[in-house]
Amino acid sequence: MRPRIKSGELCTVEPVDLDTLEVGDVVLCTIRGADYLHIVKAIAEDGRYQIGNNHGKINGWIGKHAIFGRLVCVEP
Repeated sequence: MRPRIKSGELCTVEPVDLDTLEVGDVVLCTIRGADYLHIVKAIAEDGRYQIGNNHGKINGWIGKHAIFGRLVCVEP
């Protein structure tokens, strides 16, 4: 399976109003001190977000405090 974003591509991330996030959005988030781009797979009513990758793997749940922006553009 081909990745959605390849190594070395320029990614533009903008601040996001968390109330506008939708399943399928790619977000910049911090997990255990490292920054990652992950796909929002589900949104819980309690304000948590389930994140995963483009290969179908679910990485877990994160809170609002761990999301810093939404991916808006990818350039080679």
